[in-house]
Amino acid sequence: MSVFKKYSKYYDLLYKDKNYQTEVDYINDIIQKFNPNAKTILDLGSGTGKHDYLLAKAGFKVKGVDFSPEMVEEANAKLENDYHDKKDFLSFEVGDIRSWELNEKYDVVVSLFHVISYQISNDDITKALQTISKHLKQGGLAIFDFWYGPGVLSDPPQTRIKRLEDDSIKVTRLAESVIYSNENKVDVNYTIIINDKISKEVEEINETHTMRYLFLPEMRLFLNSIGFTIISEEAWVTGAELGFNNWNGCIICRKI
Repeated sequence: MSVFKKYSKYYDLLYKDKNYQTEVDYINDIIQKFNPNAKTILDLGSGTGKHDYLLAKAGFKVKGVDFSPEMVEEANAKLENDYHDKKDFLSFEVGDIRSWELNEKYDVVVSLFHVISYQISNDDITKALQTISKHLKQGGLAIFDFWYGPGVLSDPPQTRIKRLEDDSIKVTRLAESVIYSNENKVDVNYTIIINDKISKEVEEINETHTMRYLFLPEMRLFLNSIGFTIISEEAWVTGAELGFNNWNGCIICRKI
């Protein structure tokens, strides 16, 4: 079962404070610097499509792929209701980053919001990166973010509570984490309580998201073995040098 099966229904509310525009501006700056003639983007792990809509507004034709049918359903609903001005530039479908295949190649492939860190085993990571490579044109760019190991270990995940609401529901999310230092992974155990303001009903959802934190030497090994050359290893959005204060790393690479 997709880890986002129920979670997807409340996903946009939980991340309404996420600055998608800033992230898309960062991605667009990278593309303009390293592949300024790019016109097409594949987003592997596209969620409800917010990044993709903004990328389409920036002038790209975007294909979004997500493992969760529920997420893709939300994205397609937005395409009909909210993103309809970019219907000719956007499409979404269900697919597993480790095995999805389409007989098309793109100028840029992105995989955002730590999708690579959802690939727990070495085999999972290898297959995900092979999928990226298969769908990139020669010389094309791959851009992805991930949980950066030195930052995670220097500042281990803490119990966090997040509260958000709109006109119809109030959501409280408790995140409790367990770190497995010998496996380079973290179980993030979510308890999500949804209060329906209209019906007064209360629903509780429990999800475990297992994440792998990654280190640059292993990522270099993975990428070089598949045929990528790394352009930059940097902190997500800021572009700063990665260090112990960074949880969120970004790798920009080119298909050789």
